[in-house]
Amino acid sequence: MRHNSPMSETPQLFDRLPPEERTALRAAARRRRFAKGDTIFFEGDLGDSLHVIEKGHVAIRTSTPRGDIATLVVLVPGDSFGEQALLDSESRRTAAAVCLDAVETLSIGRRDFEHLRSRLPLVDRFLVEVLAAQVRRLSAMVLESLHLDADTRVFRRLASLAATYASADIVVTQEDLASMAGTTRPTVNKALRGAEERGMIELARGRIRVLDEAALRKRARL
Repeated sequence: MRHNSPMSETPQLFDRLPPEERTALRAAARRRRFAKGDTIFFEGDLGDSLHVIEKGHVAIRTSTPRGDIATLVVLVPGDSFGEQALLDSESRRTAAAVCLDAVETLSIGRRDFEHLRSRLPLVDRFLVEVLAAQVRRLSAMVLESLHLDADTRVFRRLASLAATYASADIVVTQEDLASMAGTTRPTVNKALRGAEERGMIELARGRIRVLDEAALRKRARL
């Protein structure tokens, strides 16, 4: 059983606004659709819009000093990304956003947002909520890195993703999990092999099938 509907969290960012501001913000947003594997924007692109995910999963990836690609986080329905574009007209994307499956977002351009802010100052509350969500997400990741062992972090990332997928198959690679959990691929592989032997998961190329989500969440200490 999934713990969240893929569409259940998206309205929360908007619904915290008063009715007039909420209606105006939704009217200014543009619905965009992307296929699996599409790159919504590249690292270094000029930022011009914020996205709120309505459907699908988006990997935020950046290049390391050694030239590798690291996955910072996988975002799910209800999450937002690209918020710096609403703060600075000269901002550059600090990471790429890549679709792991079919994705739908509500996109809000900086110019449209600035127009709304001048007309309806309470729209700023939306931006505050977006930034607060980002701070909470980063704070949780820092706490996990300080207080949880690598295996538990791996299972926690996997369990969090499992809760957002409509099917048992999670489209994520072991390299993605390693980056997200702040550990190495061999560590991830060893942890997942052990979980597979215990009947919790089944490994396949480019995806992981969750067979016992309750056991996975218990192992993740959730």
